[in-house]
Amino acid sequence: MAKTPASRSVRRVDLSSPRRRSRFRLGIHYDPDAFGQFSETIARFIGTARFLVVQTILVVIWISLNVAFAFLRWDKYPFILLNLAFSTQAAYAAPLILLAQNRQEERDRQVIESDRAVSARTQADTEFIARELASIRLTLADAVTTEELKEAVDRSLDRAVDRAIARVIELRREAHPGPSTDPR
Repeated sequence: MAKTPASRSVRRVDLSSPRRRSRFRLGIHYDPDAFGQFSETIARFIGTARFLVVQTILVVIWISLNVAFAFLRWDKYPFILLNLAFSTQAAYAAPLILLAQNRQEERDRQVIESDRAVSARTQADTEFIARELASIRLTLADAVTTEELKEAVDRSLDRAVDRAIARVIELRREAHPGPSTDPR
């Protein structure tokens, strides 16, 4: 019985898990992080002035040897081999640079998410502190200040002194009836 594409799709109903590996895979296994670090190293080197200077020197030497010395010509004038080397370099450099950029973008995204979380926590803390400060201000609005307390004590003391003087005058009147004398 021949298996048709329709019968294969009927067998694979559950798409929640990945398919099992095919037996015909090449068997190449690599560590994506190690390869990513390798690509970043190459991308960083390709993006330096040192690389451009070294590459320029190599191209000048290549062209000089192929033009000046007839017995050393391994790549004649249109320099097809040199162009092939540049094309190969570009074919590998572009994907490696893109891979490095993707990894940097992922790191930047994680930093942004972390910054956003820190910002949210800082804002929540600031709002909490503002509410607490407002609560303290409301509580202290009803509290007596030192100045107000001093004024109240002075008023009470003045009233007490006035009452004491009045009581002393009253007691003297009771003790010595007669013309009133002010003790002040």
